[in-house]
Formats: sequence, structure tokens, C-alpha cells
Amino acid sequence: MDDGGHVASLKLYFTIFGALLIGTAVTVWVAYLDLGLLNTPVALTIAVTKATLVLLYFMHLRWSERLAALFIGASFVWLGLLMAFTFSDIVTRFVLPFPIR
Repeated sequence: MDDGGHVASLKLYFTIFGALLIGTAVTVWVAYLDLGLLNTPVALTIAVTKATLVLLYFMHLRWSERLAALFIGASFVWLGLLMAFTFSDIVTRFVLPFPIR
């Protein structure tokens, strides 16, 4: 049984690298645009797309077993829980028991 793993071609790596460079250029370009309330969602969409490319191809998640994907998914759930607790602390930290006039 040969469990040497998947070997991706250099062409694929350079294609993904080019896509990441283009994503970085688009991120910088969008940072100079005034999109109003859409600035943050657009920037996060670009960031999530770039992170997904890194996870799938450079970390070989696309060709790995499902257990690796399960652990990465669990880590994102844990990250979400930590962020939710942090945001709830920030939101409720300065709440006063009486209204300020």
C-alpha cells in the first residue's frame, strides 16, 4: 500500500499563487473604494476566498482524508465560539443600569 499522498503539479501551484496575488490586488483596490456599508462584507468575502484557496491547495485539504476536513471544520467552529463570546463581552461591557440624559 503506497500512501505517499497526492502530488500537485507546479502549474496548479502557480495558478493558485496567481489567484492569491490577484485577490490581494483586488483587496487593495477595494480598500480605496467607498462602498459604504459593503466595505466590510466585500473585504471579508475576498479574505475567505483567499483562505479557502490556501486551505484547499497549499495545505492539501482537497486531497486529504475526511478526518482532516473534520478537524479543520471543528477548529472554525471553535474560533466562531471564541469570537461570539468576545463580541458578547464587548457589546455588554459598557451597558449602564440607568439611561444617561
